[in-house]
This record gives sequence, C-alpha cells and structure tokens, in this order.
Amino acid sequence: MSVITPPQAALPNRPDNGTDNMFDIGKAFQRILKDEQISPPIAAILALTEVVENSDAGTMFELVKALNEGARTLQKQTFNPIGLNAGCELFIAFVTLLPHDSANFADLKRELIRQGQQYVVEALTYRHKIADLAVGFMKDGSVILTHSYSRVVIQTLLLAHKRKRISVFVTEARPRGLGIKTAEALAAEGIPCSVILDAAVAYVMEKVDFVLVGSEAVVESGGLVNAVGSNQIAIIAKAANKPFYALAESYKFHRLFPLSQYDLPSHNPNIFAFAQPLRPYPRGHTVQNSASSPDLPHATRGNPDEGCIESLSAVEITQEKIRLNNPDVDYTRPDLISLVFSDVGSLTPEGVSQYLVGMFAG
Repeated sequence: MSVITPPQAALPNRPDNGTDNMFDIGKAFQRILKDEQISPPIAAILALTEVVENSDAGTMFELVKALNEGARTLQKQTFNPIGLNAGCELFIAFVTLLPHDSANFADLKRELIRQGQQYVVEALTYRHKIADLAVGFMKDGSVILTHSYSRVVIQTLLLAHKRKRISVFVTEARPRGLGIKTAEALAAEGIPCSVILDAAVAYVMEKVDFVLVGSEAVVESGGLVNAVGSNQIAIIAKAANKPFYALAESYKFHRLFPLSQYDLPSHNPNIFAFAQPLRPYPRGHTVQNSASSPDLPHATRGNPDEGCIESLSAVEITQEKIRLNNPDVDYTRPDLISLVFSDVGSLTPEGVSQYLVGMFAG
C-alpha cells in the first residue's frame, strides 16, 4: 500500500540560495509544497532546515532567533497558519533540545540539517502507520462519513478497501468543494462513494457507522482543528451516538489551547463581516431613468407608501466571495471526539494532551 520514500526522493530539490540575505523562506515553503505528498507542517520543517543551511549564525542564540523570524515570516504570508505553526514549533523545539557532542557550531548546524531531513523521510511513512491502525477498528461492511480532503484519510480508506468491504459518504465541503476531490480519488479505486451536501449531514447520519476525518492540527486540549464543518459534523455524530474518529500525524500535535472558534490564529475580523447596506434615497428625491443617466445604479426601486426610493446596485455573490467571508477551519471540542489515530497509537483526547506535554519536555 505505502512505499517508504528514500531520502533522495522525499526531499525536494533545493536551489543554491547563496548567502543568508538572499534566502527567501516564503519561496522555499511554496516550492516544497508543490509536492503533493508534503503537508504544511512538513514543508515548514524543510523550509526551516534551509534557514539553518543558509544562516550565517555563529551561536545557538542567533540561530534560534533566525528560526523564529523565519516562522513569523511564514505565518504572515499564510492565510491559515495553523498547520505550519505546528511544524515550526516542533522543529524549533528539536533544535533547542537536541543533545549533541559536535566539535564546533558548523558541525552542529550540519547535524541539525541532517536530522531534520531524516525526520521528514520518516514522517512520510506515518500515514501508512495510521492507516494500518485505523483499519483494525473497521468492521466489514462499514459505512463511513468523511469530510473535505485529507491525504491520510484517503490512504486509510484505500487500505480498508483492500482488506474489507466499505462504502463512503463524502461531504461536498463548500465553498472550496474539496470533498469532490476526495470522492474522485476513492471512486477511481472502485470504492462505493457518494457525495452529499454539507446541509445533508444530519439526514445521512442514520446510515453511517462512524465518522472519519483528517486534521490541520490536534491541540493541547485534545480538540481538533480541521476543515470548516468538522465541528457541526461532530455535534451531529454525538447526538446520533456515532463514533467520531480523527486521523493525525504526530507532527500536527500543536501547543495551542483555543477556548472557542475565535481563538484560532486563522480567525480575522473579515470573517462573517456584513456588507454595507444599500443607501435609500431621501424623500422627494427625483429618480431618473438609469438608461439616460449612466452615473446612476443599474436599476432603482421604490415604495411609495414609505416615501423613499432605494438604490438597487448590481449585487453578485460568488463562491469566491463566500469563501473569503468564511473560515477555512473550525475547532472541535475534545468531548465530541471518540479517538485520535496517530503514528504514536490510538489516543483519547486526554491522551493527546499528555503526549504533548512529554513531546516538548525534552
């Protein structure tokens, strides 16, 4: 099912960036992401190894400062920085906690680069480990509901299809419609699959044995950050007494403790902002025909009983406008999650919290 990628194939080719001043971490991050198998946390780790490689830092303090600056640059350039934040956090913690016996700082930097790249090669095998673990929890004939698009979910479902009979409902996942991408990948492998409207989740839940979703991050509370709509699916699954399983590589475990949707780093004031209302013309205003006056709106409408006439601008609501006015991800509370399947085992949300504490304790 899964082939362990050798180091030379796992790591994207890197151009010679010369000196530290010429290195652009944003361009490096985007170049690495062009590989379909690379997720944002892994791309962030590889980009930071390039920061180490191109940095002229002569002390650990200077190097950590350069890494933190690179992480902040990536965060500013990314609309949804949650995943890459998890990767940056993991790599910087690794750099500061790594025991070493290097003869000099140049040797230490080379060791950090080598181990960072080696970790990425190993991390690319995590999806197969998770898939193998999760398939063991599936019964023959299972009907599964999944949401949006996730590499690890697809790999898990493909492995399950080889071992058992399954069928899958996939949400459309508007406004980006990434569920369609998932359905196409599953259908191409012969898995019985049906795309459902996001609004039909409650309708279809009676037919479902369990919900299986991927993750942008699993946070310190044990809660889940994933494609928007995951939270309401988890609420419906809980009400219907259906298990809600999340799949997450350990590099997506993130020291973040949101208390609500609005504590996520991806939230900004433009989400769910109201457009300016149409301005009515005052009583007694003379309205001319728009055809003879090009400066007026496309059309006008009036209500004689109210004594005013409103301007009727051409209002076009597109999927892109809807996407920009809506969040990409949401937060699912830990009490709604049955289990988190990871490369470090099947964990309860409380188990994730305990693992995170040990992960960053050194």
